[in-house]
Amino acid sequence: MSSFSIFSDGACRGNPGPSGVGVVIKNPQGSLLKEVSLYIGNSTNNAAEYMALIIGLIEALKLNIKNASVFMDSELLVRQITGKYKIKGENLKPLFFQVKYLCTHFDEINFNHIPREQNQDADRLAYEATKQALL
Repeated sequence: MSSFSIFSDGACRGNPGPSGVGVVIKNPQGSLLKEVSLYIGNSTNNAAEYMALIIGLIEALKLNIKNASVFMDSELLVRQITGKYKIKGENLKPLFFQVKYLCTHFDEINFNHIPREQNQDADRLAYEATKQALL
């Protein structure tokens, strides 16, 4: 079965600082299904990355997606979620557990680290969301 693609990215102006998330969801043929650009207030860069992923998973579940490949340019998150790295930041642990819980609602899900250049749409949406702090 072909999987849907979820691209997520978090952006932070300063660390911590005004933060935003960007999410792009595509069907197995590569057509755009959903875009999200959301300002999330002040956050750290890693927390913003987790929030982007959480929002991406929630939006995918709202679309009744059960098979997904997640693409992120945060190697740290991919390695934490796949169990290769421990979560050291106490602020990240609740976000990690929320991701793990959301994953139980998928039949199949995998996580992939990609270069930032391959995540430009989600990156742009996240960066645009940080501009809400300037309004």
